[in-house]
Amino acid sequence: MARTPGLSARWKFTLSYAGIVVVAGAVLIGLAWWDLLRYVPDNDQGLLFTSPNRYLLSRIFGRAAAIAMVFLVAFGLLGGWLLAGRMLSPLDKIADAARLAAKGSLSHRIRLPGKADEFRELSDVFDDMLGKLESHVAEQRRFAANASHELRTPLAISQSLLDLARQDPTLVDGEFLDRLHTSSRRAIDLTEALLLLSRGDRGLFGREPVDLSLIAEEAAETLLPLAERRRITLDVTGETATTTGSAELLLRVITNLVQNAIVHNLPTGGTVTVHTEPQHQACVVRVENTGRVLPADLVPTLTEPFQRGGERVRDDDHAGIGLGLAIVHSIVRAHQGALDIAPRPEGGLRVTIRLPSHAVAARSR
Repeated sequence: MARTPGLSARWKFTLSYAGIVVVAGAVLIGLAWWDLLRYVPDNDQGLLFTSPNRYLLSRIFGRAAAIAMVFLVAFGLLGGWLLAGRMLSPLDKIADAARLAAKGSLSHRIRLPGKADEFRELSDVFDDMLGKLESHVAEQRRFAANASHELRTPLAISQSLLDLARQDPTLVDGEFLDRLHTSSRRAIDLTEALLLLSRGDRGLFGREPVDLSLIAEEAAETLLPLAERRRITLDVTGETATTTGSAELLLRVITNLVQNAIVHNLPTGGTVTVHTEPQHQACVVRVENTGRVLPADLVPTLTEPFQRGGERVRDDDHAGIGLGLAIVHSIVRAHQGALDIAPRPEGGLRVTIRLPSHAVAARSR
């Protein structure tokens, strides 16, 4: 944004300091002059040099007052310039860091020394912002690289199948079409998941009262055939828990959690429990499943895009696209909620979501 040139902050502070000093000095000199002259008689006899009189004192005191005012102006300007420079030096460092950040360098930190004050607080906030930006940019770059790699695979498979069909049309049969359909479906699912993840990250959705118990029942009803095929017992319990947000996105959250709980379960005879309840001005959704015992240090990696337990997602029937828990985490965070994932000692996972209740969300708006 183009701006008209003006005085710098240092010059403004300098003139302000000098003005205060000059005004204060003028007031003090004026009070002293008035207090001194009122006790001196006005000699009207013409004897100007025989006794103290106002004329004589006015000439002497006026010259001294003029010299003092000149000194105060010079002292105010010089002292104000030096003092303003010292006071504003932290802003110069913050401005330099901002310029480096604008050029793409996010690794620089200000780290102002000294005790806490407004400038140090601003510096610390700026350093924290740079750290979060650096982490976010690195995460986005890693995510973009992973997404492009994951999307390239099904597209490459589709391209290879189409090339084979062009060379030999007799290869086009039911199995060929199934493979082409599977590859295309995976590319579409991945694209939709990426759009949903971006939507959750940016918080672009409407907000309305949502009963999480009804959402849980709908998700369980949708996934019941999958659970029955895998001989998994799916149970939904709990009470009404009303939050504020997008019913569509929250349905996707619980659906993803329940689907993961079914897929990553025991081969047969496993269980999945979905429980909802209001708790301490919050709404809680808890999804538990049986399964293999997971090391605690692998749990934090489960919400990373295209990761499962620190390993790359495989291209089998149940591996999905590797964005399920990443989408859950993004949507929960966009709803000002918290996601907690903990391994169960006997095997499987316990995933807990805490969202603000509808009453709390209404008060905060």
